[in-house]
Amino acid sequence: MARSSPYPISPPPPRRLIGYARVSTEDQLNDGQVDELKASGCRVIQQEDGSGASRSRPVLARLMADIGAGDVLVVVRLDRLARSVSHLLEVIERLEEKGAHFRSLRDPIDTSTPQGMFSLQVLGAVAQLERALIAERTKAGMRAAKARGRLAGNPGLRERRPEAVRAIADGRRQAYLDELIVNAQLWLPTVRRLRPQHSWEDVVRVLNHKGHSWTIERLRRAVHRLVTEKMAEPALIKRSPRRPPEDRLMTLVAGIALADPDRTLLEICKQLEAMRERTPRGARQWQPSSVKALLDRARRLGLVVPDQILRPVD
Repeated sequence: MARSSPYPISPPPPRRLIGYARVSTEDQLNDGQVDELKASGCRVIQQEDGSGASRSRPVLARLMADIGAGDVLVVVRLDRLARSVSHLLEVIERLEEKGAHFRSLRDPIDTSTPQGMFSLQVLGAVAQLERALIAERTKAGMRAAKARGRLAGNPGLRERRPEAVRAIADGRRQAYLDELIVNAQLWLPTVRRLRPQHSWEDVVRVLNHKGHSWTIERLRRAVHRLVTEKMAEPALIKRSPRRPPEDRLMTLVAGIALADPDRTLLEICKQLEAMRERTPRGARQWQPSSVKALLDRARRLGLVVPDQILRPVD
């Protein structure tokens, strides 16, 4: 007979059903979508306005950043979420990385069931075929144009027509914003923890030590763009205050600790040395006691510092 555990096992947290409704500017009000989502059990419903072809989905981007393990993203139809099969698969892949699921009420897609996963695999095969057909058509069109003595590509762009140049520039700007939206959750939280108290140079150092490859100019441009699109706080681009060297080190160490609360004092020492930061006394080598003193001071001044990292130094 199996022995019962002396420790109570807490039940898993209930799944949240999070609805997403989108309407284009030509559509009617999305009351019908909201009603269906509510009827399916969604208590949280995010609504977005935008055409199906538009790549900019700020509400969806925030939803994807906030969704957690066990949550289920629910839509009425697939076309309310994705602009293409490839985009749909990309969204579902990001949900799976977070341990979340996806469900479409009017389509046989529910990634929490075997049947739904099978339908998803079929869609994946369709997407691969779709990409192969597009590539083949493009190559065939280029060969046919060459055989007729025509130049492949956009004639308006070759002739430098203003409307064609403007369309290309708009497309590039939109593609840049889409890339920022997709990857923002990887770097924007660190920026929010450090700005505007830290200089852009300090923020770039912390990010690049975590595996990114930012320059000061690229990071400033990215944050400015998100602020312009009202997807980030205007305070992030304020001028950072001039601080005494020790104050700058204190906020830098606090930012490193917040970026990774499981990091030990010794690991923070190694990171500061890798960043070529000098100690308050100008030394190159850091000691855990020096890091802890800066974290203690940050705590006294009201900065949020993880409790576990302030354990006594061995």
